Amino acid sequence: MAGAWIVIIILVVLLVVVASVFNRLVSLKNRSEEAWSDIDVQLKRRHDLIPNLVETVKGYAKHEKELFEKVTEARTAAISSKGLGDKAKAENQLTEGLKSVFAVAENYPDLKANENFLELQREITDTEDKVQAARRFYNGNVRDLNIAIESFPSNIIAGMFHYQKKELFELDDVAERQNVEVKF
Repeated sequence: MAGAWIVIIILVVLLVVVASVFNRLVSLKNRSEEAWSDIDVQLKRRHDLIPNLVETVKGYAKHEKELFEKVTEARTAAISSKGLGDKAKAENQLTEGLKSVFAVAENYPDLKANENFLELQREITDTEDKVQAARRFYNGNVRDLNIAIESFPSNIIAGMFHYQKKELFELDDVAERQNVEVKF
């Protein structure tokens, strides 16, 4: 009789451990998905602001047509990208294009003083800061999830329930980490 109680207690403890680990994995997965949603919200805001910025700068810098086309193409690629890797690459290219637009604006004193431009510049800078914060938040949550998926004993539970590691949102190309060089 005592042996049966020991087996029951061991099974209950094992069940509690499995349930606890499973719930932790669910929580980490949901936090990662929420963090990705935060990135999407900020990227949507960024995509909405870019056409206004381009149109404002276009009025002052008519001969910079190629730059505006590149920024517009980068925005389109960013909006239509699928998957984390493609989205990260497209968004990083869009960031580089925006840096070029702001660099061009430096050559137009009237534009730099234009209230619409200044407000758009503030909005985009604010959005860029929020995108960076959202990326860090996402990567932190993904890191925690990936550690849980790889660590013992949660790796056993993760394997039983088919949990997969998630990708971090990061730069793939070392050259993309460098400052943009603008030549006139």
